[in-house]
Amino acid sequence: MDWTSQLVIIGEVALAMLLGGVIGLEREIADKPAGFRTQMLVAGASALFVGLADALMQSFVIETNTQINTDPIRIVEAVVTGISFLGAGTIFRSRRHEEVEGLTTAASILLSAGVGVSVAVRQFVVAVGVTLLALIVLRVLAMVEKRLEPKKTKN
Repeated sequence: MDWTSQLVIIGEVALAMLLGGVIGLEREIADKPAGFRTQMLVAGASALFVGLADALMQSFVIETNTQINTDPIRIVEAVVTGISFLGAGTIFRSRRHEEVEGLTTAASILLSAGVGVSVAVRQFVVAVGVTLLALIVLRVLAMVEKRLEPKKTKN
């Protein structure tokens, strides 16, 4: 594999980390678990795995001079499985209030992984668009939700 291809993967990982960082910054500002650095690493790792899978297949074809059939969906499945375990770690139930917390953060981790995969498959408009949509959901709709929420009574 030439240097150019490797630098492209690094660039894609960097872009994915930047976009994941935007989502993570919102989580950080909201004082939620899995903030800035975590979201950056999730998006970057997703882009890296997809980029390396592509590089691996190209390398194999060049070295063996044989054509192989691959299923790129398997890499995405592996990323989703791994990230889902990470997201599950952010979810917990409060016994006192019988509430479940961390679901939105877990969903944002999964979405950051999707942004990373989008970058790795060179769907840059999708990646940026989804990042913006995530900010709308996480920030704007959170404000709407608070206004619609009935006032909690003090005990």
